[in-house]
Amino acid sequence: MESRKFKTVDEYISALSGPAKKCSKQLRQAIKEAAPDAEEVISYNMPLFKFHGRLVYFAAHANHIGFYPFTSAMREFKDKLKRFKTSTGTIQFPFEKGIPVALVKSIVKFRMKENLEKRKSGEKKIKMKEK
Repeated sequence: MESRKFKTVDEYISALSGPAKKCSKQLRQAIKEAAPDAEEVISYNMPLFKFHGRLVYFAAHANHIGFYPFTSAMREFKDKLKRFKTSTGTIQFPFEKGIPVALVKSIVKFRMKENLEKRKSGEKKIKMKEK
């Protein structure tokens, strides 16, 4: 992909071609279906979905889409991720295998729940301090 600063997710995806573009669109759609209220932004020059904090990132690479759902999701879904190349907070979806839509949606929903729980516990701490 050309190296330039992207302002929107649409701009990011429109700069892609071939399987990178197809898989990025498919991944984006799966995330949007699982988290329709999530905000799309560009962070670190790649798509980020925000829902009460950072939810998931993704980025197109030469032969795969990198999906970045944070380490908590990696731990939670480790058994379902065995068929993919992974690292601490990253899952690689090879272009030739496509996007595992159901798995992506499950991960996104897990992250949404996690962010909501963190937000609620933070609100409780603030209320405790106010007393």
